[in-house]
Amino acid sequence: MSGGLDTLQAAIGYTFKDIGLLRHALVHSSSTAVRLKSNERMEFLGDRVLGLVLAEMLLDAYPDEEEGEISYRFTALAQRDALASVAETIGVADHLTLSNGEHLTGGRENPGVLADATEAVICAIYRDGGLEAARAFIHDNWTAMMRENRRPPKDPKTTLQEWAQGRGLGLPQYRVTGQSGPDHQPMFTVEVKVPGQSNATGEGSNKRAAEQAAAEAMLASIEKDGK
Repeated sequence: MSGGLDTLQAAIGYTFKDIGLLRHALVHSSSTAVRLKSNERMEFLGDRVLGLVLAEMLLDAYPDEEEGEISYRFTALAQRDALASVAETIGVADHLTLSNGEHLTGGRENPGVLADATEAVICAIYRDGGLEAARAFIHDNWTAMMRENRRPPKDPKTTLQEWAQGRGLGLPQYRVTGQSGPDHQPMFTVEVKVPGQSNATGEGSNKRAAEQAAAEAMLASIEKDGK
C-alpha cells in the first residue's frame, strides 16, 4: 500500500520499493516530539546528493567556464527558491505531515519547509533506488533551470560586494539585528551597511539567507535611485 502517495510518486517519476522512505521524507519536525522521526536527517543527505549531481551537470553543460562561474550557477540552483520550485512542480505540499499549528501558519506554502522536504525526497529516492535514480530525478527537474541563464548568475551578496568595491566603498557590513520563531524554524533579521547608502534589512531562515535578502534589498534601493 502506498498510503495515498501514488500521485506524488507519479510526479516524481519513480516508484518506491520501500514507500516508508518517501513517507518519512515528508514528516516535518513540527509534527513529532522525536526529532529523529522527522525528515531532518534525510535533508542532510539529500542536500549532498543534490550537490554532487548538480556539480556533474554544470561541469558537463559548461565545459568552458571557470570554477568561479560554475560556483555562481551552483549557488543559484541549490538555493531554497529553486528547491521550493521543484516542490511545487511535483506537489510536495499536499503530502507533508505537519503539526496543526504549522499548517495553520502557512507551513505548506513556506519555501523553507518545501525546500527541506525536497532535499529529503531526494534522499529517499537515493536510499531506495541508488544514485542513478536520484540523478534521473534531479536531471528531470533542474535541467530547465540550469539552462535559463546564459550568463552565470551572481548571488546578491556577491553583486553588492562588487558594486561597493568598484566604487571604493569597501566591503558591505552585515549585522544580525533580531531572531524570532521556534527553535526548529528560526527567522533571522540582518542589517547591511554600505557607506553613502541607506541601511537595508532582510529576513531568512538562517543567517546566510538573511544576509542575501538584505543585500538584495539594498541592490533594489540602489537600482531605484539610479546609482
